[in-house]
Amino acid sequence: MRHLDRLLRPRSVVIVGASADKTKLTGRPLAYLEKYGFTGSIYPVNPRSETIDGHRCYPDIAALPEPPDVAIVLVAASKVTAAVRELAAIGTKAAIVLASGFGESGPEGRLRQEELKRSADGMRLLGPNTIGLVNVSDRIVLSASNALVEEDFVPGAIALVSQSGGILGSLLSRAQALGIGFSKLIATGNECDLEVADFIDYLVDDPATKVIALYLEGLRKPPAFRAAVSRALAAGKPVVAFKVGRSESGMRSTVSHTGALAGSDAAYDALFRQLGVIRAARYAELLDIAMALSRARPLTGKRVAIITSTGGAASLLADATGLAGFETPPPDEATAAKLNALAIEGATLDRNPIDVTLAGVRSDTFRTVLDAVAASPGYDAVAVVLGSSALREPETVGGPLRACAAAHEKPIVGFASPGAPQLVRQLNLAGVPVFTEPENCAASLAAMRRAGEPRPVETASGPAAAVIGDDVRALLRPGALNEVESKRLFAGFGISATREVVAATPAAAAAAAKGFGGRVVVKILSRHVLHKSEAGGVAIGVLLEEVSRTCVEMAERFTETTRQQPDGFLVQELVSDGIELILGFHRDAQLGPAILLGLGGVTAELFRDTSMRLVPVSRRDAEEMIGELQSAPLLKGFRGRPPADIPALVAAIVAFSTMIGAIGDKLEEAEINPLFVRPLGCGAVAADGVVIVNEV
Repeated sequence: MRHLDRLLRPRSVVIVGASADKTKLTGRPLAYLEKYGFTGSIYPVNPRSETIDGHRCYPDIAALPEPPDVAIVLVAASKVTAAVRELAAIGTKAAIVLASGFGESGPEGRLRQEELKRSADGMRLLGPNTIGLVNVSDRIVLSASNALVEEDFVPGAIALVSQSGGILGSLLSRAQALGIGFSKLIATGNECDLEVADFIDYLVDDPATKVIALYLEGLRKPPAFRAAVSRALAAGKPVVAFKVGRSESGMRSTVSHTGALAGSDAAYDALFRQLGVIRAARYAELLDIAMALSRARPLTGKRVAIITSTGGAASLLADATGLAGFETPPPDEATAAKLNALAIEGATLDRNPIDVTLAGVRSDTFRTVLDAVAASPGYDAVAVVLGSSALREPETVGGPLRACAAAHEKPIVGFASPGAPQLVRQLNLAGVPVFTEPENCAASLAAMRRAGEPRPVETASGPAAAVIGDDVRALLRPGALNEVESKRLFAGFGISATREVVAATPAAAAAAAKGFGGRVVVKILSRHVLHKSEAGGVAIGVLLEEVSRTCVEMAERFTETTRQQPDGFLVQELVSDGIELILGFHRDAQLGPAILLGLGGVTAELFRDTSMRLVPVSRRDAEEMIGELQSAPLLKGFRGRPPADIPALVAAIVAFSTMIGAIGDKLEEAEINPLFVRPLGCGAVAADGVVIVNEV
C-alpha cells in the first residue's frame, strides 16, 4: 500500500486552484498545511498569483518543479478532469478531488465520473465529492473542512473513515469537545477509485491506529471490504461501524417469502455480524464505542459494579446495562466487609448499585471504595456515576477515578449524569472513558465484551461448480421448478426431503397414500403457482379414505382461484414431530447472495423471527444464526419437548449455502418452507420448496 503511504504521508503537495483568501474553501488547504506544521514542499497553482503566503505560485501544472506526491484539486467540476489528466501525466502519485457534480448527481454526473477515473491513468484518486483527509498522528492536513478552523487536534488511536465529508467534520468537532482523539480522518466521498476497504487495509499496518471507525452509506466492493476487515480483526484492531439507511420502506417484493423478509439493512447487519464488525445502533454511539475500544481493556464477563452518589442516575445505568445483557450482582462477602468497614454515614455499600453518598466523603475514601470494588473477583467492570456533586467538587471523583483506572487492568468507565462537558473532556483525555448517556455507556461495555471474545478463523463453503452433477444440472433450466424438482435440487446438495409420491390422478394419489400407513399431506403439484397454500392447494392430516375426494375438491378450488390446471398431485408423509423453519435465499442488490433462517410455515412473515448471513456460510455462522432466533429455545427443548436435531439443521444451512455458491447467478429464488427439524438424531427434512432459475 505504498501509494497510500504517499497519500497520507506526502513529502510534497500541490494545491490546484489555491487562493490567498483563507476564508474561502480554496484558501483553507494551504493555511491548514502551514498551521499544523507540514514540513514538505507546498506548490500552489494559480495563474493569477505569483506568490501565496510566501510560497511561489505556479501558473499551471506543467510548470511544477517536480511530480508531487499528492495534489489537492480545488477547481470546478468542469475543469477537474483536465487537471487530473495533467497531474497523471507528470507522475503525481495521488489526487484529492473536492468538487461535487459527479456520480452523486445523476446519469450525466456518472459519465463525468467515469471519464475522471480514465483520466487518472493509474494515479490514485480520493473522491470526488470529498472534503479530504487528516493524518492527525503526523499533523498533515489535506482537507478544506471548516471543522479544522478553530482548534488544535486531540491525538488518539481511533481512525475514522467516512463516506460523508460533512459527517467527518461533525464527528471531529464532537470528538474535540469530548476529549476523544483520532489518528487518521479520511472522507472517501464518491469513491471513484479509493474506497473504504482500501483505507481499512492501510490502517491495519498503521502503528498509530488501534480502532477503525466507519461511517457508511453503502459498499461498492463487498469482497474487498470483507478481506480488509478480516485482516484488521486478525491484527487485533476492532472495527466499529455506523451504517445509515436502516429504513425498509423500499423493500423489494419478490415471489418468495424470503424476498419479502430480507432488505438491504438486514443484509448489512448480517455482513457485520459475520465479519465481527461492531455496529453502532445510534449515531452518537459511534464515537463512544470507538473510544471505549481504543482503551484496549479486556472485558471478559458480564458482571458490572455500579458506584454512585445519586440513586436516579444509577437506576438509569443499571437499566441500560441490564438491557444490554449485563448483570449487577451485589458485592461478594469479602468486598462487602471491606466497604462496610469504612463506616461512611448514609452509604449503602453491600448492594449494587453501591451508593457512597458523596456528602462529606473525602477523595481518599472514595479511592478506597473504588479500589476495593475494582479488585473484587466478583466484577468484570466498574461503572462510576458522576452526579451533581462532581460539578461542585470534580476532583473528589475525578482524581480517584483516574488513579484507579491507572492501577487496574479491569475496565473502569464513567457516566456523567449532569451536563459536565469540562469534566467529561478531562477524564477522557486522561484515558478514562466517560459517557453522557447511560445507553451509550452500556453499548460501549457490550462492544468491549464482544471485541474480547475469541473469533476463530473458519473457512466457509464457497462456490464449487464441481459439486453440480448431471442430475442437478438437468434441473437448472430457466423458469420455476415445481415442488418435487425443487426438493430434488436440494437433495443434490445433501438436504433431505420428506417421503412423498407423485400421482397423476386422484385415484393414483389414493393408492399411493396407502403406502404411508396413516394420515398424509396432499398437495397440488404446479410450477406455475409456487405458494400453493394461498390457492387452497395444500391439505394436512388427510385420512387415507379421504385422499381421492380431497384431490378432486382441491383441483377444482385451485383451478378456480389460479386459472391454472394442476400438473398432478403430491402425497407426502405427515411430519408431526418437527419444528417448522424457513430457509431461504435472497440476492441483495449491494452485497450479493444471502441466506435467511427463521420461524417457518404460513406464519413466517407474521412473526418475522429471522436471522441472516451472506454466502458463503460457515458452520459457526449457521450456529450463530440459530442462536439469534427468538424461537431458538424451541429447538433446545422447551417445556418437556425433546431437543431438536440442531447438528442436522446446521448441516442443512451450510449445504444450502454451498448450493447457492455453486449455482451462482443462475439462481433467482430458492426457499425451503417448511424445513422440519426433527428430534435429535432424526435429521432435518424439506417439506416444501420453491426454486426459480434465471436465463443466465
